[in-house]
Amino acid sequence: MAKFYLDFEEKIVELEEKIDKKRKKLSPDDEAGLEEIKELENELNKIVKETFSNLTIWQRVQLARHNQRPYTLDYISRITDNFVELHGDRLYADDPALITGLATINGKSVVLMGHQKGRDTKSNIYRNFGMANPEGYRKALRVMKLGAKYKRPIVTLIDTPGAFPGKGSEERSVAEAIAKNLYEMAVLPVPIICIITGEGGSGGALAIAIGDKVLMLENSIYSVISPEGCASIIFRDASKASVAAKELKITAYELLELGMIDDVIAEPIGGAHREVDKMSEILKERILKELKELEKTGPETLVKKRIEKFCNMGFWEE
Repeated sequence: MAKFYLDFEEKIVELEEKIDKKRKKLSPDDEAGLEEIKELENELNKIVKETFSNLTIWQRVQLARHNQRPYTLDYISRITDNFVELHGDRLYADDPALITGLATINGKSVVLMGHQKGRDTKSNIYRNFGMANPEGYRKALRVMKLGAKYKRPIVTLIDTPGAFPGKGSEERSVAEAIAKNLYEMAVLPVPIICIITGEGGSGGALAIAIGDKVLMLENSIYSVISPEGCASIIFRDASKASVAAKELKITAYELLELGMIDDVIAEPIGGAHREVDKMSEILKERILKELKELEKTGPETLVKKRIEKFCNMGFWEE
């Protein structure tokens, strides 16, 4: 795959390419060349740290959508001992935009699911750009209920611009499918951990995000509408998306402050896409930690606390 980078990553990529070229020409006994590469690497580390320590809200939005950001299948291959994918909603069809299945993580049995985007035109068309149809959410609920039946905790990885708004999706009642997931997830008697790994777009994200713990990766976003959609409505100009993003409060630390999520998972310096293996290990450790804590609580108390948490979100002044 061709190297993809954002505008603010340009200097970093140029320096990386310079280092790669020098490495290829380097001979084993070239001490001066080794020293030069070491200096360039130090410079690279400094630039990466400076760049990613001072990100704007819009830059975090861009990172959440980064073409090389790890997706659900990338995490599955790295954090699970094994994974058995389960297909179909038993009503209409299978939906490749939402992966569901049974997995073990360090020997711990879980239900694991998440949105899946593509890396190129062909795979994006197949995965519908990570936008699930109603059958995707019905599949997810079917598998979650299966997990609850066998007392398996549920882990969801969320990365979608939103549920698919096409004609067929509406005809098959996507709003009803999402609403039913919200209702049913609220009362499932097993621990549920929901993690926004990239884009958390509208009801398409919320449909698998009703959990005892709702976490966000540091450079992910979570919002009722995309910045472009908001800008089109409020400013009548989609090009003002960066302005809308600032007003929407969609980044992880903003949402933590507002009480919409439970915690933020720090990413490696440079973002999840630069160190996928390290990000996967961080994610794995956090999932196991949260499961250990949640399993201390009985099913009735879990459900009661889950409902109370979502009912208490938001406040207003009259």
